[in-house]
Amino acid sequence: MKLEDAIKSTRFADERHKAMINLMYTAYWAKSHVSTVLKDNGLTAEQFNVLRILKGKHPEPMCVRDIASRMIEKSSNVPRIIDRLVEKKLAKRTVSKEDKRETLITLTDKGMQQTITATTLTDEITNSIIGVTNEEAAQLNELLEKIRQKD
Repeated sequence: MKLEDAIKSTRFADERHKAMINLMYTAYWAKSHVSTVLKDNGLTAEQFNVLRILKGKHPEPMCVRDIASRMIEKSSNVPRIIDRLVEKKLAKRTVSKEDKRETLITLTDKGMQQTITATTLTDEITNSIIGVTNEEAAQLNELLEKIRQKD
């Protein structure tokens, strides 16, 4: 769907302005699709992001600060997200032996299974909604990274 049809507007200052609106609209559109699949699996996108981060370091524990630094949405309340994952028995919280002030987080077996299941589901939805080839996706990735170069 063309951006103009989706947001019912044709007024953009220039193509760069339109590209930024298109980028924000598309990010929300993609997140909505993924969030629907995750919700059916009992997770939010932010919880899934934390689970994937933990899976990447598994079986090593991670401190909250390191998890937060790897989040897609930097404004996420990581301690609250971890509280929910601990309540669901998907993650476990322990105190660091080296620094008693530091809390360490690890995936539980149940958390690992839920992460694997959710990853399969999100991969399926990604493949069904992303209407570009791998070559086009590589070009898009280069452009998106170019946009973020000034960060």
